[in-house]
Amino acid sequence: MRKGKPHRKKLRGDSDERVEKSKKAVLAATHELLTKSGLSGVSVDEVSRRSGVAKTTIYRHWPSRESLLVDACSQLSSRPSVPETGKLETDLQALLSGVAIRLRQPWSTVLPSIIDAAERDKKLAQLHAHLHSQMRGAFVVAIERAQERGEIPRSQDARQLVAFILGPMLYRRFFSREPIDEVFTKAVVDRALRKTG
Repeated sequence: MRKGKPHRKKLRGDSDERVEKSKKAVLAATHELLTKSGLSGVSVDEVSRRSGVAKTTIYRHWPSRESLLVDACSQLSSRPSVPETGKLETDLQALLSGVAIRLRQPWSTVLPSIIDAAERDKKLAQLHAHLHSQMRGAFVVAIERAQERGEIPRSQDARQLVAFILGPMLYRRFFSREPIDEVFTKAVVDRALRKTG
């Protein structure tokens, strides 16, 4: 009796690894296109070409271009950890230094196109709200802790104070395009805290 070739059983782990590898390649290609030309510069055809992953595979994981964009953009930002220096000023300076670093990174070039698209696309509007919440959340926690310590009045609106802090940063990054250095971030915190007095 003739023996056939031994059948190699496909292992679930091998399959899962290939799936994860292809998804990472797709997201990496999408991030590259996003930072190069914003949301409008991302097409599934170009993502497929750059990642080497077939369009059919991409659509298996992301049913539309929009769902791929939302997934890719949502991974561009994560909520920073809240420092606990025991003093609001140094907590805010540490957080703002982190924001300054992120605003100098390539992903920040995507933010204006997300804000623009959010005006017309409900899913991207939700994504924009999520990104804003991530950026603002750590600041709010630091401010509320300072209120519990009695460092600033409980009547101070934490979200308004965050606006005093983040507003100048975003203005300088996307409008005046001046350097965002340590001297500037320190001055921003100082001015914001004077408003709480």
